[in-house]
Amino acid sequence: MARSLRSNMTDAERKLWSELRGKKINNLQFYRQRPIGRYIVDFYCPKKNLVIEIDGGQHYEDMAIKLDEKRTNYLKEEFNLRILRFTNLEVLKNIEGVIIRLIEETK
Repeated sequence: MARSLRSNMTDAERKLWSELRGKKINNLQFYRQRPIGRYIVDFYCPKKNLVIEIDGGQHYEDMAIKLDEKRTNYLKEEFNLRILRFTNLEVLKNIEGVIIRLIEETK
């Protein structure tokens, strides 16, 4: 499943991945479409216990909001992870702002 997701990334995921790969942010290794417990997260930095999720429009429907909250709580409680969420629009239209936030969050 993770392999399939890696080969079918959204435009926003591809754009952010091009900024994360190769240890470009604070010399940190990020992984894409990484299985953690019963979920596959968009991006994961083990050194900082950080998950980055890129949310498309479907994430703002009532059911999806509840599922995302359940997923976030599970990742925090079971794996002590921090979760940062960005919208597709933020990544596509303001990648500089996203990168600045990631640099700050990973210091």
